[in-house]
Amino acid sequence: MKTSLHVSRLPPMWRFYIAGWCAYILLVALLVQADAIANGRFDMALILHSAWSTGPSGALLALVWPLTGLLEARRVHTLRLLAVHAGGALAFGVFAHLLMMAHIGGGNRPLEWHAWPFMYSLMSYGLIAGIFHTVRTGAAAQRQALAAQQARTLLVAAELNALRSKLNPHFLFNTLHSIIALTQRNPAAAETALFQFSDMLRYVLDTERAGHDRVTLDAELDFVRDYLELEQLRLGPRLRVEWDLDPEAGGHLLPALTLQPLVENSIKHAFNPHSRPGLLHIATRCDPQDGSLTMTVRDDGPGASRDSIAASSGLGIRTIGRRLLLDYGQGAALDIDSTPGAGFAVSVSIPATTGLNAR
Repeated sequence: MKTSLHVSRLPPMWRFYIAGWCAYILLVALLVQADAIANGRFDMALILHSAWSTGPSGALLALVWPLTGLLEARRVHTLRLLAVHAGGALAFGVFAHLLMMAHIGGGNRPLEWHAWPFMYSLMSYGLIAGIFHTVRTGAAAQRQALAAQQARTLLVAAELNALRSKLNPHFLFNTLHSIIALTQRNPAAAETALFQFSDMLRYVLDTERAGHDRVTLDAELDFVRDYLELEQLRLGPRLRVEWDLDPEAGGHLLPALTLQPLVENSIKHAFNPHSRPGLLHIATRCDPQDGSLTMTVRDDGPGASRDSIAASSGLGIRTIGRRLLLDYGQGAALDIDSTPGAGFAVSVSIPATTGLNAR
């Protein structure tokens, strides 16, 4: 029981190595009595004889593994590495040949009889050394790839944190600016707005403290409603909101503060500069086939040309696009549909996500 447990803990490479030598020993035992097997005879003792004659070579060649590790650790130059292995191959060839002669004799045999087994031993050493170096090279490449992947992951996490740190103060500054402006015209409404703002701030801080930024769509919509109620205290009847929400989409997970900056962008460009009433349309859809979520924010403001959108220095939408790219790669999309005089619409599509915690 203890022996089987010990073997099961062997690294996969050594399991293959031992299995390979066992197969080789069996093959040798079969080949040396091929004629006898053809006549229906089989001598089990030859398997033990084959193990005794070839097993020590396998055990000795196993020492090439730590040798390749030492050469790799010291970053030995190629020519020196070849010289070391040439010496090792000669030493192994002499050992294997002496072992063979101890089993079958051969002191009176011609020189060419000794040459082929000796060359076979040299090739065996070269094959094993090549395999061991290949295994070590593959393991090193795997470690480098893992380290590179971890570095990329840390880089993405750092960039996401930087983007969030840009987005949150941007939102906080704009909201506080709106409340300050409101205090000059309607102190009572400003007091209500401050309570509303405290709920919004709690949403942001709770997300930060949780160590992740995934929330459900329902939580994000509640946050947007608080934001719009605050803005309606300032804009009054100028701001009309239409909701077209898919009831099946409420549990979908998305990065916090994904929808609110889209709404804030419409407030900033379609409502703040104008005194006329405007319409803000917010829609969500969950695809029944792949579970992806699409959120659309549309206003009937002045719109913008494609060139002016590309040249804009606005932070909100640009930051959201970058966050989506880092979080989902090509699985997410942000599309803008706008022309001068025809309003402005932004659609965000996010793939279905599972196994993530949310508020």
